[in-house]
Amino acid sequence: MRALSSVYIFIAGTFLSATSTIAQVKSAAPPAVGVVAAEFKPMAESTEINGRIQARHRVDLVARVTAFMDERLFVEGANVKKDQVLYRLERAPFEAEVEAKEAAVAEAKAQLENADLALFRAQELLRKNSGTQVTADTALAAQRSAAAQLKAAQAQLHQAQINLDYTEIKAPIDGLIGQTSLTVGNVVSPSSGTLATIVSPDPMYVIFPVSVRRVLELRERYADKGGYHAVQIRVRLPNGEIYGQTGKLDFVDIGVAKDTDTLILRGTIPNSMIQTVEEKKLYELTDQEFVTVLLEAVEPLKVLAVPRAAILADQQGDYVFVVNDKNVAEQRRVKLGQSTPDVAGVVDGLKPGERVVVEGIQRVRPNLVVSPAPPSSTPAGR
Repeated sequence: MRALSSVYIFIAGTFLSATSTIAQVKSAAPPAVGVVAAEFKPMAESTEINGRIQARHRVDLVARVTAFMDERLFVEGANVKKDQVLYRLERAPFEAEVEAKEAAVAEAKAQLENADLALFRAQELLRKNSGTQVTADTALAAQRSAAAQLKAAQAQLHQAQINLDYTEIKAPIDGLIGQTSLTVGNVVSPSSGTLATIVSPDPMYVIFPVSVRRVLELRERYADKGGYHAVQIRVRLPNGEIYGQTGKLDFVDIGVAKDTDTLILRGTIPNSMIQTVEEKKLYELTDQEFVTVLLEAVEPLKVLAVPRAAILADQQGDYVFVVNDKNVAEQRRVKLGQSTPDVAGVVDGLKPGERVVVEGIQRVRPNLVVSPAPPSSTPAGR
């Protein structure tokens, strides 16, 4: 019986030993990981900046004279044409002023004609030795004074005509007109402020501040590709949608804002018309609208790229696991450049063709032998 027990103990010990050995063999097997080779890919460089839409032309209509408003001759929100009459003010007082100044001009002309005759007679008498030099000089002075009075009267008539013309407030540009601030029957004057605003709807400006450092980077990067002309503008609308048209940079401010160390950049972008309702044209972009500006290269840059899933980070920065030709995982510090949510651009730390771990990355440690294979599913960025 004792011998049988010994046999059982031996068999059990042998089984446990074999099981432990199998477990050790399994644990010693290199972990399987999915790898992807780093390669150059075209990537549209993009920088997001808060900006504002601004009309290329904006005019605030202001009364130039004081008078009652007789008529408003436009539809609020409608398209207006240059020289179109928008407001008509009371004209009668200004017409009367013009008539009075016309009468003053006529009187001044008569006075000048009389002075001309008096001068002619005085000079004739002096020539015949029948008059004196003093009389001739006095007549000349009177003639010159009458001529000056005529010019003054004509200038006053001109000013009266200008004031009469100011009773018609016209559109100085083509564009969309906004809401009127005063209605018919009110007295308007230069101190009344803006009566209405006209903006040109298409194209529009995009105004946005950019750090001086970023401006210098753009200038250096695109110096041999046309400078700022190699950069295009896209706009993300407040609802999150990307506007369908692209714009071009056309202005860089000449001075830096001291408090923010930024330069104001401006681009021009087409403004697509959505629809026309009666006399009103509706456009996608609106003057003074806040948007997100996306600065992009016209031609995508070739960037050494890996899937974003390969990028890890710790307190020292970003890193990846590179699998060498001996299938050993190496931790490699990398410097990221232009990237997207799916693809990371690497400017330092990797070479083309090097394999980086994108799957099973949680099982990898530095200097660990792994079993590399293509990823089981296509990682983002492939």
